[in-house]
Amino acid sequence: MSAEKSFYLTTPIYYVNDAPHIGHAYTTVAGDVLTRWHRQRGESVWFLTGTDEHGEKVMNTAAANNVKPQDWCDRLVEEAWKPNWRALNIANDDFIRTTEPRHEERVQKFMTLLKDNGYIYAGKFEGPYCIGCEEFKLPGDLDDGKCKIHGKPVEMLSEDNWFFKLSAFVPQLLEHYKNNPEACEPASARNEVIAFLESGVRDLSISRSTFDWGIPVPWDTDQVIYVWFDALLNYATAVGLGDDPNSEGGKKFAKTWPADVHLVGKDILRFHAVIWPAMLMAANVAIPKKVFAHGWLLVGGEKMSKSKLTGIAPSDITDHFGVDAFRYYFLRAIPFGTDGSFSWEDMSARYTSELANDFGNLASRLIAMIEKYCDGVIPAVAKDAELAAMLETTVAQADKAMVALDFQGGINAIMEFCKRVNGYVTIKEPWAIAKDESRTAELNEVLYNTADAIRALAVLLHPVMPATTQTLWESLGAQETLGNIGEQKISEVSTWGVLPQGCRVTKGAVLFPRLE
Repeated sequence: MSAEKSFYLTTPIYYVNDAPHIGHAYTTVAGDVLTRWHRQRGESVWFLTGTDEHGEKVMNTAAANNVKPQDWCDRLVEEAWKPNWRALNIANDDFIRTTEPRHEERVQKFMTLLKDNGYIYAGKFEGPYCIGCEEFKLPGDLDDGKCKIHGKPVEMLSEDNWFFKLSAFVPQLLEHYKNNPEACEPASARNEVIAFLESGVRDLSISRSTFDWGIPVPWDTDQVIYVWFDALLNYATAVGLGDDPNSEGGKKFAKTWPADVHLVGKDILRFHAVIWPAMLMAANVAIPKKVFAHGWLLVGGEKMSKSKLTGIAPSDITDHFGVDAFRYYFLRAIPFGTDGSFSWEDMSARYTSELANDFGNLASRLIAMIEKYCDGVIPAVAKDAELAAMLETTVAQADKAMVALDFQGGINAIMEFCKRVNGYVTIKEPWAIAKDESRTAELNEVLYNTADAIRALAVLLHPVMPATTQTLWESLGAQETLGNIGEQKISEVSTWGVLPQGCRVTKGAVLFPRLE
């Protein structure tokens, strides 16, 4: 393995009490787009997603379906979660399940280390607990005795448990976020975390004794490890946490850890920005570089969630608009980090104006004109100085935005360039030039400039819409001459004249068919 640290990104691991809804897909697609972008920057990348399979909520769901918890988890993972991610073209490098031995063994080892380090003690927990959140609640978290997130009554627990000295790490965490504001983004999330830390943090109960669906506490097998303590560790157990430095797992850990970005929904921010780094500090393990909390997807003003039963399956949308339009829409329409509303009307409008008209129509017109006027062969290399300069600016803007998780800003920059290319074609009127045989050289210049601009658009949009841009890449004849689209470097996109003369274009399928 090379010494270069991989860009390591994680999604949350998702509860398997039901199939994925578009809220889960939103996070996972964002992770996929960002990791594809980093790959095209020429970086080594590791992208992890997975499933959270322990705890009372999963156990109760399995019981309601008259199956054992493990059987329920196996079924949901193989029949719902993995197929959904394949369908959405998610290129994750690993899929971690918290019921896997590689996870369970490393969790027990980590917990023993924290006890040996003096950060775990026996105590009694009394207070409210929300099974939906799998979270011990504070009085301020409740609204008339109900969980603010799920709107359901909480349970009052009284248990002898094992506790983690979370309060011991408050000063370190406050110092960390004040000195490293980029470690928790956006600013609204960071402010929430700092306010929570300053309000007084209690130690955390990290075991449960009233059910057995979980990882046993190593020194007290009558108790299982609290599901969040178990789940948070997935990010590190999946890459070899605690393994011998000379072993395969140890070398993997050295190459990937710490995580560069944990993508989370804002409802699980505290777990990731308070409990998780404190756990790592207690074990003297480096803490993640960034936790980014995106907003909620709202449908009719209600958060997209299975507990509210407003869940829309990704296939409900992709069956109508296609996978790439789904991937494009949510990152283009909603600033990442704020709440956003989904509506069929807005998606239809953007699909038609931005994807079918601006992008798809530009590509099909270009291919048709090269077939008609150049016998289907890319003409001699030419350069329009204005287009080339704008492409350079576009690449710089898009790259800066994408690496900062400003997906909307990145896509906007690319689509502005797309509009500019459309404008270039409209002004130059190649169909009119073609009527005058003495202007063939001029016609070829216009067609080449348009083709090379589309080559750049295909590469820049590839992380967002991998299947569509692959089709376009092949239509341009670029696959045979330039190689795989996913291997084209972002840093080289703005080099003008990359598409070689003589590439044979082919009319492929319509990139974005008219909506029925």
